Amino acid sequence: MEIKSQKHSGSQWGLLFTAFLLLIPVISSAQQITVSGMVSEASTGNPLPGVNVIVKGTTTGAITDFDGNYEVQAESGAIIQFSFLGFKTQERTINNETINVALEEDAGQLDQVVVIGYGTTTVKDATGAVTSVQEEDFNRGNIVTPENLLSGRVAGLSINTGGAPGSGSTIRIRGGASLGASNDPLIVINGLPVDNNTIGGSRSVLSTINPSDIESFTVLKDASATAIYGSRASNGVIIITTKQGGKNLKVNFDTQFGINTLTDKIDVFTGDELRALVAERRPELSSQLGEANTDWQDEIYRTSLTSSQNISVSGSPIKNLPMRLSIGRTLQEGLRLTSQFERNNAALTVNPRLFDDHLKISLNANATYAENRFAGGEEGNAITFDPTQPVYDADSPFGGYFQYYNLNDDGVLDENDLTSLAPFNPVANLLQNESRSDVKRFFGNIKFDYNFHFFPDLSAVINLGYDEQRADGFVSISSLNPVTQPDGSIVGSESTYENYQMNKLFDGYLAYEKELGDFGIDATAGYSYQRFESNQYVSGELLNDQPDSAPILNIDTDLVLIGFFGRTNFDFQNKYLLTLSYRRDGTSRFSPENRWGNFPAAAFAWKIKEDFFPDTETFSTLKLRVGYGITGQQDIGRSNGDLFLAKYVTGQPASQYQFGNEVIQIGIPQFRNENLKWEETTTYNAGFDYGFLNDRISGSIEAFYKESDDLLANAAISDGSNFSNAGFQNVGSFTSKGLEFAVNADVIKSDTGGFSWNANFNATYIDTEIESLALDQDQLVGGISGGTGNTAQINRIGYSPYAFYVYKQIYNAEGMPIEGGYADLNGDNIINGNDRYIYKNGNADVTMGFLSNMNYKNIDLSFNLRASLGNYIYNNVNSSRAQFNILQNNSVVSNLPVTVLETGFTTTEDVILSDYYIENASFLKMDNITLGYTFDKTWNESSSIRISAGVQNVFTITNYSGLDPEVFENGIDNTLYPRPRTFLIGANVRL
Repeated sequence: MEIKSQKHSGSQWGLLFTAFLLLIPVISSAQQITVSGMVSEASTGNPLPGVNVIVKGTTTGAITDFDGNYEVQAESGAIIQFSFLGFKTQERTINNETINVALEEDAGQLDQVVVIGYGTTTVKDATGAVTSVQEEDFNRGNIVTPENLLSGRVAGLSINTGGAPGSGSTIRIRGGASLGASNDPLIVINGLPVDNNTIGGSRSVLSTINPSDIESFTVLKDASATAIYGSRASNGVIIITTKQGGKNLKVNFDTQFGINTLTDKIDVFTGDELRALVAERRPELSSQLGEANTDWQDEIYRTSLTSSQNISVSGSPIKNLPMRLSIGRTLQEGLRLTSQFERNNAALTVNPRLFDDHLKISLNANATYAENRFAGGEEGNAITFDPTQPVYDADSPFGGYFQYYNLNDDGVLDENDLTSLAPFNPVANLLQNESRSDVKRFFGNIKFDYNFHFFPDLSAVINLGYDEQRADGFVSISSLNPVTQPDGSIVGSESTYENYQMNKLFDGYLAYEKELGDFGIDATAGYSYQRFESNQYVSGELLNDQPDSAPILNIDTDLVLIGFFGRTNFDFQNKYLLTLSYRRDGTSRFSPENRWGNFPAAAFAWKIKEDFFPDTETFSTLKLRVGYGITGQQDIGRSNGDLFLAKYVTGQPASQYQFGNEVIQIGIPQFRNENLKWEETTTYNAGFDYGFLNDRISGSIEAFYKESDDLLANAAISDGSNFSNAGFQNVGSFTSKGLEFAVNADVIKSDTGGFSWNANFNATYIDTEIESLALDQDQLVGGISGGTGNTAQINRIGYSPYAFYVYKQIYNAEGMPIEGGYADLNGDNIINGNDRYIYKNGNADVTMGFLSNMNYKNIDLSFNLRASLGNYIYNNVNSSRAQFNILQNNSVVSNLPVTVLETGFTTTEDVILSDYYIENASFLKMDNITLGYTFDKTWNESSSIRISAGVQNVFTITNYSGLDPEVFENGIDNTLYPRPRTFLIGANVRL
């Protein structure tokens, strides 16, 4: 029984074992569950799309969608791993069907994505000289135009903004690359390259763009980064990315008010001082003096107001349809009487993702309406106008303003009533002259990015862009202002104008991305077409319109740019990076024989940390970069779009002959250059990116060398050519070399709300030299006031462009300059033009920028500094006005800068080109300082109110004797619109 029982029992266990094996798949299937949830960002609560959700130890996984949602099949008790670039990886054990995760940022892994030409990369994978500036790093203060968000922030980038309201800026990347063509960088907004030519009636190219709509800038500096834009990339590229929509509802309101004040004036004689000076030196002029004490500089300026309000709403009213709508208004009154700038703008972005995120659509639309009132430059007149005369004269027939006149008995105001060549009242010139414009601009683009379902490694991108600007304006001069017409009448004018610009873009390209083990490839190839149109109309009417004041309509030749481009990025083991790019561009500006240009580039980067310091935590980033490339230049101005064509004009006296009683017009040929071709710039770049202590300290060191060949310049034409005396030609070459250094550091870092301090510093050294010129001939440039036809600069082989060309001043034993005393540099015992020499130039040797952000709990304090070293200025204000002979100027008494007492110079013609007026204009400026306090969680967890106060244009430290050491025109100061000091208060509300 026992034995049988055992046998029977063994049989039962066998049957049970067999049944268990058969049921394993069923049991296994029963343990599989569907896990779903949402992944969000811990700091903001926003959903995170693109997060990798992997069942640990398997190949099973998913990627979160646009709303941060995921769904994955896994066994109960398994571990799910959540990972995303820039965030700490989290693991969760499956114990229910819903798992929501909030990922925290990991500063050590965070690798910022930056926009480059026709694509993106990351900071750590960039092979070229690329700098990205995000919204949190923008300059603060009275920022009216977008470029000033970047001023002083990027090594190699200089931005010089004028003092007029909404004023444009001179923007240079590594000093520019051309001698006579444009040196402006290419500006690309959301993939749309914009026209650098400002439409007449507008303040600047960027003045119609609201800075509060901008999310980031990417500055491409070397040819390996810019060559993908070939045709216009010689001067670098600035890519602007505007803010996009998100899923969660967000409302942001920002308001700011400020008072603009005058910081300084040219020091001239007061009325009492001038009366004493005239009595001493020119007593015969005393009878012409008045009894007033008028400060004409004070009279043409005012304390003015500035304000801005911006509101934006972003969210997703419909699933998978994130949107952002913003509306803004900026009003800025100028320091100069009557000048004003007002901008009203609206921006809409829509970014849907369709077909399971395979199709991404990005729509960006911007509309701007700007109103301008321009005020003519009266600074020079205000410096010299007689301070003993009053602003107003009740007996004056010129609207009650003092003017120099002797009214005749004919009862008609004409030029015979005016004192010959006497200056006009500068206040009257401003208040009796009304120049206004309305500028309407619409620009935007729509981009389709389709990732093929059947081939997920390949995407097709189409980008359509449009930019249209219209400017309507008028210039009205009162009939009581003594501006005379050609017939001598004083009738004023009422001239209207209409200007139009349009820019259309089509880009189409394919993008391929694939990882093959240790090897990765990212390739892009495509086609670009862009067309520019423009025209200008002016009525030219007088208040008593004459037959000869006919309207003029100029229609510029359309500009068409066509490009074929390609770029491939190779990545091996995420350590060795190679970028190859090529663009072939065509421009309608040149003849068919010279129309096309080829622009190749290559760059290599090596992340050396992994090979040399794989285990250390001291070094977090160490990367070497080298690059080479060729870029092009063809921007010679809107009116020079067809110089290769034969053109003729009629109507000139020399172009007619008499046939009986009939005059026959003959067409005169205009300048033509069929051989005009691309200016090309070859750039070599070497860089080193570094990071220490988990990138708490990070930065870069760059060295570059640029050579620009076939320079485009409006140069003199040889005699006997039967053309005008100048025209655009390819005239020579010059080189630029330099060093850049940048460092960003969390000097003090607190994760608990204590004191934190972040500082950013950059420095740039640039040296340029002309290598060759047409026929090896010097070019006299840099026109100045004082005398007739004088120039103070020269382009000469072996020297920097626009170097000062002056006489060497001789001084007496007391160190005082001797009037007309110049060194005989060539030793021929004759002082003439052959004794002029090259002395300094207007470009800085070194520029620096420093930004400081400090936080303690809810208090923040920031300031930014800029410095310029080695730049010189020709002080044309003094060289043309600070001489005693100006006391009587055009038969009336004139004021003088008080610096005349330092020199004792009497005659302008004898001293106008003295190197005494070349001054060191190195400076240190604090552009802005801002103090703020933030009230957190005012309505909910994510809401806040920040109030702030600050000062713009805080101080300038310089030895330059003039008004401001930052001037335009390559270092010639002949008065400028002063930059105001602005006191600001503001508030920002986030909901």
